[in-house]
Amino acid sequence: MAAPLLLSGRQARAVIVPIIPPSPPTVPWAHELPKQVSPASHVAALNPAPTETANIAAGEAGRNPHQRWAQFAPYAEYYEISATERTDWVYSPSYPPQRIWGYQANIPDMTMPSATFHGHYGRPILCRIYNKLPQNHVGFGTPEISTHLHNLHTGSESDGFPGDYYSPNKAGPTLTAKGKFKDHLYSNVCAGFEARQDLKGDYREALGTLFYHDHTLDFTAPNLYLGLAGFYLLFDDLDSGNEADPSPTALRLPSHPYDYPLNFNDRRFDASGKLYYDQVNPEGVLGDKVLVNGRIEPVLRVAARRYRFRLLNTGPSRFYELFLVSPNDVVQKFTHIGNDGNLFSAPLLNQTSIRLGVAERADIVVDFSRYLIGTQLYLVNRLRQEETRGPKDVKEPGVRVLKIIVDRYPPSQDLSRVPSVLRPYPPITQAEIDSAPVRRWIFERSNGMWAINGKFVDVTNPRAQIPKGASEIWELVNPEDGWSHPIHIHFEEGRILSKTINGVNVPLTPHDQGRKDVYVLEPFATLRVFLRFRDYKGKYVMHCHNLIHEDHAMMLRWDIV
Repeated sequence: MAAPLLLSGRQARAVIVPIIPPSPPTVPWAHELPKQVSPASHVAALNPAPTETANIAAGEAGRNPHQRWAQFAPYAEYYEISATERTDWVYSPSYPPQRIWGYQANIPDMTMPSATFHGHYGRPILCRIYNKLPQNHVGFGTPEISTHLHNLHTGSESDGFPGDYYSPNKAGPTLTAKGKFKDHLYSNVCAGFEARQDLKGDYREALGTLFYHDHTLDFTAPNLYLGLAGFYLLFDDLDSGNEADPSPTALRLPSHPYDYPLNFNDRRFDASGKLYYDQVNPEGVLGDKVLVNGRIEPVLRVAARRYRFRLLNTGPSRFYELFLVSPNDVVQKFTHIGNDGNLFSAPLLNQTSIRLGVAERADIVVDFSRYLIGTQLYLVNRLRQEETRGPKDVKEPGVRVLKIIVDRYPPSQDLSRVPSVLRPYPPITQAEIDSAPVRRWIFERSNGMWAINGKFVDVTNPRAQIPKGASEIWELVNPEDGWSHPIHIHFEEGRILSKTINGVNVPLTPHDQGRKDVYVLEPFATLRVFLRFRDYKGKYVMHCHNLIHEDHAMMLRWDIV
C-alpha cells in the first residue's frame, strides 16, 4: 500500500508519512475532568478600540463593515481570545505531552483546549480574535483562522465565512487585507428582530447551546482536529442560567456549575502516541479514540443532584449513539430537553439514548440524586462506525467514553427543575409553506471529491441569491448508498417539513421535529426544510459537517441580498 502524502499548510509541500496502525492502548479513567467549567471573562476595553470598518492600519484583517453597528456596538461587552499553540497537552497519561491549538481568553482555561463563553440575549458581545498560531508551522493544519460561531444569528462579516481566513501573513480570497486579529460583533439577538418595534426578536427563536470553531477554507478538519473549537452558551429571560431565578416565567433548569458542556470528538494516534491526521485523503481519518473535552476516557465526579449536560459532536467524522449505563451495562434513563441549539417545546421523558451526527448537539438532564454516593456510571457509544463515510448499526455493549462517579452531596438545596413546557416553537403557516420557493440541493460523490449539484465549492461565487426577508424550502437530497451527510446551513434555524427514504415518507422523530441547524442526510434520503432569511445581508455557506467532505469541496456559498 502506498504511503499517504501530507501537505504542510498552504505550501503544498509533500511529505511521505508511514501507514499508521490503530492507536496504542490507553489506561482508562486516569484523568479527571474539572468539577465545573468556568466561562471566559470579559475585559474592560480593547486596544485599539473597535471600529465599524476594519482597522487595517492597526493590524485588523480586511473584513466588510459591521452591520447594525450603531444598534449593538455601544452596548457590547468586550472579549478577547487568541488562537494559540501549546505543547504540553495530555490526551491520556498513556501518551506523551504534545501540541494542540486552541482559542484561549485573557485568563486561559488550562482544562479545555478552547475557552467557554456564557452569553445573554440583549447583551451583545464584541469579540476580538487574534491569530497567534506559529506561522512557521509544519505538519497538518494551516496557521490561518476564520472563526464561525455556529449558528448565531449575526452579520456575515462576523460569521466566520470560510474565505475570510486571516493571519499576519495571509488574507483569504474574500478579505481585502491580512491581519493579526479580526473583530466579531455577536449581536445576541433573536431572529426576526427587524420586524419588531422592540428590536429584540421573537423569544421563541432563542438559541441555547452553540459552539464556535475554525472554518478556514480547505483546512477546517485539521485545524479543528488540533483543538480550535469551544462552547458558546446563550441565556435569556426564559432559560436564564439561574435555577434560583425568582421570575415565574423562568424555566429554572440546572445551572452553573451543574450546567456542564461535554464535547465529543474522534482522534487517531500514531505508534508513539502522537496525534495523527491525513488531510490529503478525501476519505479522511476515522478516529479510534474518543475525546471528551480533550481527554481520552476521563472521569467526571458529580454531586447527587440534577445536572444539565450539553452534548456536542465536533467530529471530524464519527457519529455517536450515547447511552448512560451502570457498571454491568444496565441502561439508565434521562430527560432530553433540546437538540442542536434549541430547547424542545416539551421535554422528552424517560429517554435511553441520544444520536449525534457531526455538529449536532443535545441537551439532557440527569438526576443523580437517584443514586447512592459512590455509584459509578458510564457514557457509552454503541453506534458502530468503521469508516468516515457514516455509521452502521447500534450494538451492545459499546465503547465506554466517560466515567461518572456520584461522589458527594451538593452543598446547597437543588432548586432546579424540568417543567412540562419549555420553549414554544415559532409557528409556520400553511400559507407560508405553499408560497415558499423550492431549491433542490443534491449531495453526491464526484471525481473522488464531494459535490453539491455537481459542483465543488467556490467561495467567490454565490450559488443562490435570496432577498432579505424571504422564506424558502430547501430540498436536501442524498441519492447514494454508503454515505451519511450532516448538512449545516449557516445563519438561521430551520424546520424539517418531511423526510423520505427511497421515496417513502418516514415519520419525523421528536428530535427532528425541533428547530435545527444540522440535518442528517442518510443514504437515499430527501429532507424538505423550511428556512427564513431575516435581518442581515451578506455571504453565508451550506456544507456537509463531516469535515472531510467539507474540506474536499462539499460546500457552497449563498447570499442574502
